[in-house]
Order: sequence, then structure tokens, then C-alpha cells
Amino acid sequence: MSQPLRVLALFAHPDDAEFLCAGTLNLLADQGAVVHMATMTAGDCGSTILSARDISRLRLKEAQRSAHLLGAQFTSLKEKDLLVFYDRRTVCKVMELVRRVDPSLVFTHSPSDYMLDHETTSRLSQTACFAAMAPNFRTGARNPAKATRAIPHLYYSQPTGITDILGKEIIPNLCVNIDKVLERKERMLACHESQQAWLKSQQGLSATQNTMRRMAAWTGALVDFQWAEGFRQHLGQGFPQNDLLSAMLGEAVRKLASKGPTA
Repeated sequence: MSQPLRVLALFAHPDDAEFLCAGTLNLLADQGAVVHMATMTAGDCGSTILSARDISRLRLKEAQRSAHLLGAQFTSLKEKDLLVFYDRRTVCKVMELVRRVDPSLVFTHSPSDYMLDHETTSRLSQTACFAAMAPNFRTGARNPAKATRAIPHLYYSQPTGITDILGKEIIPNLCVNIDKVLERKERMLACHESQQAWLKSQQGLSATQNTMRRMAAWTGALVDFQWAEGFRQHLGQGFPQNDLLSAMLGEAVRKLASKGPTA
């Protein structure tokens, strides 16, 4: 009997995965995939009212509630907001997570996004996926996980807001039809109640659900879906070259021809 597909969604903050790939995670879970959701931080800067300690506790509870709706496990690596660094300590922490989960499929942030926490998480994910199978890399954990047997398939979600920091649109190569799971995606996003007031005050976003729907409608329009999530696969040397996401989801995925290098 074959083992179920193991999926890791590694993002910077609680609610990032819900915005960017929760529909696809639901589709994979429906096919029997084992999903693990993880964040680099607990969201300690996500409030203008609560202390860092109190908002972190609240946001972790919200993230756990969202993961429960999916039937997923949840982990926070508990770095600090705005202080997600590419350094030895953090690489070791992310490497240990990837080895412990041992995924075949990993989702993370776009390499180019509107904030450095997202971009750094993307780079950390790339390194951990590439080197988790190298036994000579020691993480220093007390009971370290074994090196993985293979490099997982790595997919970058659309950047939040769809553009890079210069306003250039980033076009996905793959669009996943999330029509039948949009309501589940919305329920997961709604678990993050504490972020409604924060995003309104800090970024002028009046309703996270509306922002998510605009992104999903824009992506869907690229391939004649009503609602979609977009991805680009990491195809650098050493990484798997076959498209596992399309193989798993079949007709729910439509591809766009590459138009040359993108950010």
C-alpha cells in the first residue's frame, strides 16, 4: 500500500497560507494528502492594541483553528515579525522542520514579494528543500530528524497583491481551480479574526475576504476559471523537473506558457 502524499505549506505569518494556497491544500487533502502548515513567526507585531505576547498567543490559536478545519498539523517556528533572517540558526530550524515533515510537495512565498519576511521565508524554504537530504548538514537539534531521501517539489505562491515591490505583475505558470473549495478557504481565513483590524489600520484593507477574492478572480481570469490560486514551480538544478501538482490535481490545473524570466 502506497504512502499518502505529504505536503508542507511554509509561510512567514499566520494567515499567509490561507490567503495564498488554502484552496489548493484543501483539494490535495481531499485526495488523501497529509498536510502540515507552518509559519516562521507567531505574528507578534500584528496588533496596535495587544502586547506582542498576547497577540502571539491569539494568532497561534487562530492558526491552529484554521489548520484543524483542514485536518492539518500546525507548527510555528516562533521567529519574530520583521526579523526573519537568513542565518545559520534559522536555516537549521527550517531544515529540521522539513526533515521532520519529509514532504514530497512544498508551498511557500514568492521569491519576490512586498515584504522581506516573505522573501526570506522563500529563500529559507529553497535551501531547506535542496539540502535536507544532505546528511552532513547538522541542525544541532537534540533529537535530529533523519536526512530526507529526496528533494521535494517546491512551488511558489503568488505574491500578496500579485505584484513585486515595483508594481510589476508576477504571472503564475500554473493556476489551480478552487471553485469547489472557495468557501472552505474563506472559513480558514475567517479564523484569523485578529487580523481584520490590523490590516485595515496598517495596509488599508477593509476586508481580508474581499482581498482574497480579488486575487482569486484575477488569477482565475488568466485561464478561464472563476476562482484560482497561482503558482510557479522551482525548476533549478537538482530539483524535480516533473510537475507533481498537476499530476495530483489533473484537470483542476491549467498551465500558462512562460513569457521569459520573471521576478
